[in-house]
Amino acid sequence: MEKERREEMKLEIESLSENEEFARVVIAVFLSRLDPTLEEIDDVKTAVSEAVTNAVIHGYQNGPGTIYIKAGIEGRLFTIEIQDTGAGIPDVGKAMEPMYTSDTTGERSGMGFSFMEAFMDEVEVTSALGKGTTVTMKKRIGE
Repeated sequence: MEKERREEMKLEIESLSENEEFARVVIAVFLSRLDPTLEEIDDVKTAVSEAVTNAVIHGYQNGPGTIYIKAGIEGRLFTIEIQDTGAGIPDVGKAMEPMYTSDTTGERSGMGFSFMEAFMDEVEVTSALGKGTTVTMKKRIGE
């Protein structure tokens, strides 16, 4: 019986909008070990982009901070966790509703969590005011 391989990677990036693309590329390269389809790569990259952008804009309000990214592979299951230690979300259930946004400028669509849920198999969000938010997403690759 072949043992399922387990691999992990961790990354810390500054809360800067330009680091969103960096996070997407790093995760795509790590994911490539599972020989995903282009569609699977794009799905994961989109979800990562949304989660990192939320941390920059909502978690740290475009200010300084660190975004912690942890990804793991176990068999064909890809798991990614994106965490900030910023403002936190007052009502996670409300924040996850499509079209809901706390942005008052009209620049944000409120679809970040909806995109994450559409492109990943599982999305879990935990948050505490003043302590930050953790988004954990899972996707089965090649099944």
